[in-house]
Amino acid sequence: QVQLVESGGGLVQAGGSLRLSCVASGRTFSSYALGWFRQAPGKERDFVAAIHWNGISTYYVDSVKGRFTISRDNAKNTVALQMNSLKPEDTAVYYCAATTIYTRLTDASGYNYWGQGTQVTVSS
Repeated sequence: QVQLVESGGGLVQAGGSLRLSCVASGRTFSSYALGWFRQAPGKERDFVAAIHWNGISTYYVDSVKGRFTISRDNAKNTVALQMNSLKPEDTAVYYCAATTIYTRLTDASGYNYWGQGTQVTVSS
């Protein structure tokens, strides 16, 4: 069982930065791949970024490549999403998720555990 709690959301102007953090409970945290997803009002929950248990292999949706960076600290049971050069279209609720299914890291249905979400609002 893994419990996830996100923090770091807020309101920022376009071009600004935010850093989201997710703290996980559970002694097997290091065996999970971790992902960030986002959901805008009236839209589906979309993949943003994911990272393997080793912290080396990372994946990003094309729209955030070069702007967002995912990282993890297995010693602290945390995963972070550094978001730079934010755009109004990045506005959404951002969710942290964990999975042991490494073949479906970009698919929300492949994740076993989810946080409660944190709101990110980017003003133009």
